[in-house]
Amino acid sequence: MTDHRPWFKSYPAAVPRTLEPYPETSVFSMLEGSAGRFPDRPSMAWFGRHMSYRFLLQAVERFSGVLTSLGVRRGDRVGLILPNSPQYVMAYYAIARIGAVVVGNNPLYTQREMEHQLKDAGIQVVVVLDQLYPNFAPVFASIGIRDVIVTKVTDYMRFPLKQLAPLKFRREAGHEGKAWPPVPRDAKVKWWATLMKQAGPIPPVATVEPKHDPAGFIYTGGTTGLSKGAMLSHFNLVANATQATAWFPTIVPGEDAVMCVLPFFHSYGMTTELNLGILNGAKLVLVPRFELHMVLKQLAKEKPSLFPGVPRLYMQLNEAPETRKYDLRSIKACVSGAAPLPQAVAEKFHEVTGGASLVEGYGLTEASPVTHANPVVGGARPGTIGLPVPDTDSKIVNLDDPDREVGSGDRGELCVRGPQVMLGYWNRPEETALTIRNGWLHTGDVAIMDPDGFFRIVDRIKEMIIVSGFNVYPTEVEDVLYRHPKILKVSVVGVPDPETGEAVKAFVVLRPGEHATAEEIIEWARDSLQGLTGYRVPKQIEFRDSLPETLIGKVLRRVLQEEERQKQEAAARQSS
Repeated sequence: MTDHRPWFKSYPAAVPRTLEPYPETSVFSMLEGSAGRFPDRPSMAWFGRHMSYRFLLQAVERFSGVLTSLGVRRGDRVGLILPNSPQYVMAYYAIARIGAVVVGNNPLYTQREMEHQLKDAGIQVVVVLDQLYPNFAPVFASIGIRDVIVTKVTDYMRFPLKQLAPLKFRREAGHEGKAWPPVPRDAKVKWWATLMKQAGPIPPVATVEPKHDPAGFIYTGGTTGLSKGAMLSHFNLVANATQATAWFPTIVPGEDAVMCVLPFFHSYGMTTELNLGILNGAKLVLVPRFELHMVLKQLAKEKPSLFPGVPRLYMQLNEAPETRKYDLRSIKACVSGAAPLPQAVAEKFHEVTGGASLVEGYGLTEASPVTHANPVVGGARPGTIGLPVPDTDSKIVNLDDPDREVGSGDRGELCVRGPQVMLGYWNRPEETALTIRNGWLHTGDVAIMDPDGFFRIVDRIKEMIIVSGFNVYPTEVEDVLYRHPKILKVSVVGVPDPETGEAVKAFVVLRPGEHATAEEIIEWARDSLQGLTGYRVPKQIEFRDSLPETLIGKVLRRVLQEEERQKQEAAARQSS
């Protein structure tokens, strides 16, 4: 990396510009190293039970024996349909240990989405939570999954929770009209607990080619289209965990704890919680889902110092009256991703935690995912995604001519390259060639680089709205509407318009107890003080109780656009 890159002028003093050479080793080596250095340190906290690094390593070795006894070999794909849990951590590193490929799956998927993903990856062995099994049993049968391993959230709970939790689950199932137990007695499944007790010989650690062998497929495309598997190599994932570690100068190996609320099946949670935590011998504070009381209780009890998240999560903690009853002062640094972070949210979180630094970062699945972040110890610039992390090169290219780089202050597509950039998309060479060109990963995001190297995301290329030939970036309109005192959430999309081609439509969720009219919002946005020129002002406002979101809080604009398309078609049918 040479010093002509402008972001080096703004680099935090404690962060090196380069970390080369990166270790060419397997993902499993991160656990192996920490277990060797910190065998008695807690690796995981699970509802009050602490499991040491020695215990985790032994469990990973046993489960790797289970997998090989089932015929899993290097390069085979293994599916996980699990919440954040000890079993996810164990399975993840066991799969890496034998050179197989981990494929995390969103437990909230529909059967159609799950079928697409399992078939696309060619999965023959899947690990699933018992309570999720009924949702996907028809899928397993229809595509012929060879081995279904079922586990329970209680498998690693301590007494008395291990005995009490099933009673609670039974009551909840009864209230919801669901069968209990969730897995029929005659189901053709294998049970995790039994397999672990009967595990055969521990196989040797597989020899992998870190720069060429995929360690995981992370499926992406959620907000914009059909999901496709980004192939992330062992080298990609180890490098990105190393880059992320360097960005947190407060980390002390063997002493920190990481709050794990973001799902591990998502690249953000996988890198900034799971891999970063294990690489540094940290305690993983595992939470299976975001439930406010549960999260607050674990924050106060386990005292994590790092808390990666998304704006929605921090907003809920800020707004909840009960947050003030818990001691959150252990939190030192948080990087927020997946969506723009309003500065007011960061300031309030700093206040409620007694000083935690909450800054915005950026990444994408195809880059493992971290590429940019604001400095976590001084120097953050609100409204930006920050600076490229070490050994990550970035440039902005012309939207019409991708071979032409634009200057600072000009809009264009953000492109990145570095050791964390994926191998490509699984079985999609054409899409890989479109996304990675001349060594540069084209992100699909419209961005601006400031003269001193801070980057701002303006919007996604595919979601840009064209009104009478003028480009309108939904995020710019959303940023303005978020300033309205009555608006809690907003998403902006383009809708067909007979006069202008497209028009701006805003879907608005009001704050609790507030009332507003569409005319009021439009007039407010039209006010010259708000900074929206005429063609950017929403022409339509639709009030909603909620917005469709991914599990990590990213609004699904494509769902809103699809709803609009269906409305247009229905209207056309009625008029004909």
